[in-house]
Amino acid sequence: MGGHMSVLADIRVLDFGRYIAGPYLATHLADLGADVIRIEKVDGSEDRFVSPVGHDGAGALFLQAGRNKRGFTLNPTKPDGKTVLRRLVETADVVVANLPPAGLAAMGLDYESLKAIKPDIILATNNVFGAGGPWSDRVGFDGLAQAMSGAMSMSGPEGEPTRSSAPFVDFCSAAHGAIAVLAALRHRDQTGEGQHVETALLKTALMMTDSLLVEQSVLGVDRTSTHNRGQTSAPSDTFQCSDGVILASVVGGPLWERWCHLVERPELLNDDRFKDDIGRGDHRDELCQIMADWCADRSVEEVLTALDAAKVPAAPVYGLQQTLEDDHIEAIGFLEPTDYPGGLDSPAPLAQFPVSMSAVDTSIRNPAPLLGQHTDDLLTELGFSEAEITELRTNRVV
Repeated sequence: MGGHMSVLADIRVLDFGRYIAGPYLATHLADLGADVIRIEKVDGSEDRFVSPVGHDGAGALFLQAGRNKRGFTLNPTKPDGKTVLRRLVETADVVVANLPPAGLAAMGLDYESLKAIKPDIILATNNVFGAGGPWSDRVGFDGLAQAMSGAMSMSGPEGEPTRSSAPFVDFCSAAHGAIAVLAALRHRDQTGEGQHVETALLKTALMMTDSLLVEQSVLGVDRTSTHNRGQTSAPSDTFQCSDGVILASVVGGPLWERWCHLVERPELLNDDRFKDDIGRGDHRDELCQIMADWCADRSVEEVLTALDAAKVPAAPVYGLQQTLEDDHIEAIGFLEPTDYPGGLDSPAPLAQFPVSMSAVDTSIRNPAPLLGQHTDDLLTELGFSEAEITELRTNRVV
């Protein structure tokens, strides 16, 4: 990628995150070229070992979120640990920590403590429920935000609220946090002032269900889940073909007209019940049945080819192995086969930075680090002698 620059090459990030919302915020910054130091417990943080795939027990999520970072271990609650932390913070621009306020304070990672060491520091934190409410101090994961935002009640079969297995609230919180950190760095360039930026899983989830909440608040329609079937247009659903399942969506007048001709039902165009999207959505069962009948004895390939010719959006519903083997997914080269220094049976297909940039290098430069892989290098960089490093290791400070 000659000629491309790493736009954050002069920025150092201390990543004390766990799981997704914190670590993946730092991953975005690492992809953009920042020197990100992933700081774990001395025996490894819990999120290192979720869904183990590495020969040393390293997990699938850690391989994804840990790439382009250096690995460091530290117990910041020990007296010598506080010294190491202070020296690290003095060299840092951004600290990422998704711990509850009490945990941050105990580790000396609250904004006031950090600011006392480095006045222009930017602290990025994440909580579950957002500040200022009776639930603000409660702990939790992505699914709780899906539950409270209304997203689960609108997913799954009717009467069976369903959590998305993809932790989209976590990943979107990470992305929004990264946007905020970039804005905070810009603000610091302009004013010399750091700040505390804080994402909240519930806020992220409420942002995603907001149009549903607006409709409910204004019109009181009391929508409930219709599984994969759309409610404000039709036909929009999953459809069983002779050899698999597809998802197709017909939204808007021009699409509706093309679909009617495709399934050879032009008379539907003159039916008042179907004159607009919301009317078609209200009569979704009838329209989805027509589409289901049309798909039933055709193959997935036949159906997708015909829908594509009619410019009706559709895609196959894949199992995970089919996703890995899809020609298009392979052709766009987004999942990059990446080894891990602790050993894998086969390279991990890691999702790259999800935005293509024509003038900035966002490549996967290094795999996720082994536990504490760069600890000695960094301690030396921070001015600790060999004897001091040996003592820190003996006392399990690092």
